[in-house]
Amino acid sequence: MRRVESRLRRECGCLAGVDEAGRGPLAGPVVAAAVVLDAEGDWDGLNDSKQMSAESREALFARLLERARAFRWAVEGPRAIDRANIRRASLRAMARSVRGLCVTPALVLVDGADCIPGVDLPQRAVIDGDATMLSIAAASVLAKVVRDRIMTRLDRVWPGYGFARHKGYCTAEHLAAIDRLGPCPLHRFSFSPVCVLELPLA
Repeated sequence: MRRVESRLRRECGCLAGVDEAGRGPLAGPVVAAAVVLDAEGDWDGLNDSKQMSAESREALFARLLERARAFRWAVEGPRAIDRANIRRASLRAMARSVRGLCVTPALVLVDGADCIPGVDLPQRAVIDGDATMLSIAAASVLAKVVRDRIMTRLDRVWPGYGFARHKGYCTAEHLAAIDRLGPCPLHRFSFSPVCVLELPLA
């Protein structure tokens, strides 16, 4: 990761990595993060957030907040996702996170196949970028930890669904809770199977 990014930094200058967390769940927001790393920083252990334990993510999250040159995250909630669709909502959160950086990058590295509409900066979309680009991996950690913390707090607001454990993803526990309790405002009503539930009329 470091070698590839060092070469890009020499060619282009300041780099920002962008990634999101929460495209697939049935409930909760999508969170995007943008990060500009200190090129001289110690980023050992930084990897795709999906390949890391929760404890490792939390430790790296603290290091990123302390040592990154710049970072910003943005959140799009379930109703915004329902109105726009998850792809557009994710890209909108990414755009807000990049525009909120206190450092202007020379190149924005975006995880996935899409560049970010509305961001007037040079961009490069990188498939599986969270596994190959240090800055994107950093953004993936920020987005994942922020979203997990949001879901843990929202578990107290809507208890019974197990949000603190499954974070809104489609698990057997979550589906059983929806069947038992019905959906709550945290659910994405445009997502199946939430959108096809037969709810009793009052």
